[in-house]
Amino acid sequence: MYKIAIAGASSLIARELKDALGESPLATANFVLLDEENAPEPSVGRLDRVGDEATFVQALADDAFEHADFTFFCGPEEMTRRRWIDALRAGSSVIDLSGALDQEKAVVVRAPWLGGQQSDARGVDLETPAVVPAHPAALVLALLLERLQSAVPVRFAAATVMLPASELGRAAMDELHQQTVNLLSFQSLPQAVYDTQAAYNLLGGLGESAAVSLPNVEARIRRHYAALAGGPGNRAPELALQVIHAPVFHGHTFLIAIELERPLELAALEEALCGEHVELVREDADSPSNLAATGQDNVLVRLRPDTGARDPEQISRLWMWAASDNLRLNAQNAVQCAMDLRRLRPQGKVQ
Repeated sequence: MYKIAIAGASSLIARELKDALGESPLATANFVLLDEENAPEPSVGRLDRVGDEATFVQALADDAFEHADFTFFCGPEEMTRRRWIDALRAGSSVIDLSGALDQEKAVVVRAPWLGGQQSDARGVDLETPAVVPAHPAALVLALLLERLQSAVPVRFAAATVMLPASELGRAAMDELHQQTVNLLSFQSLPQAVYDTQAAYNLLGGLGESAAVSLPNVEARIRRHYAALAGGPGNRAPELALQVIHAPVFHGHTFLIAIELERPLELAALEEALCGEHVELVREDADSPSNLAATGQDNVLVRLRPDTGARDPEQISRLWMWAASDNLRLNAQNAVQCAMDLRRLRPQGKVQ
């Protein structure tokens, strides 16, 4: 039986990760839930559950990772940077969902859903200090563009990614909710997180004193997409990218403009996209949306030809509208990364 530690057990992604682990082949593991006593949402001492196993959240002490086979870091980046070496010294495989380690030496960004990374285990071995599951937006973009590229070369691709409040943490969700309530009752707006009005407002940037940073999120998506697209066997094209904040609580949405090297029929493009983890939504069904994607394992996608095309049957330029559950995809990718690392560990022992 494996021992799995989850550090930052009170975070939004940790809650989704616990559900994903409970539905995976790792559900029979012995779970240890950890959090810092001064966490923004204190959970030390509370009863929690992973799958069918109930356990108390423990304080994150120096010896907390002893005998842990896998450690998932789900809390703030600062906590990961302080504690990940402790997990390594304890012999644990480190899986970083906070994104704090993606620029550390020899750390690997992974997305086993991609064709190239499914068959390519290079870079993940006993010398790998940690694995960072690819940002869920980078995962979606790489997955969709890789499949299109398998059918026809992509000359140009540009994506606008709309982030929900949950991408920025529980405090951002709470502030968006309170701003919405206060606007409807003509009261002043709390701005400790956004330093601007986020409710009913699309934002390309936040206030100067914002506690969170859109440029940092955009830079991480760029790094992770480049890591996924640039690996051996991967066929995702280069991508122009812009990230904006949408006044919604949950779910990524994507608007992607694509120009192909040569025209192709819409049916052939749709066939290339179809497959595991992608659900194609036809024109006669409800449009993909952040609400429709909530709780879904798949990415919802609709293709629409550029209306300026001369021949509607032969498409060289098109729009792609997509939506996904940002937390669920992140948790699922993290579990798949752990399944990859499992081959490096004899069951029930610390390497």
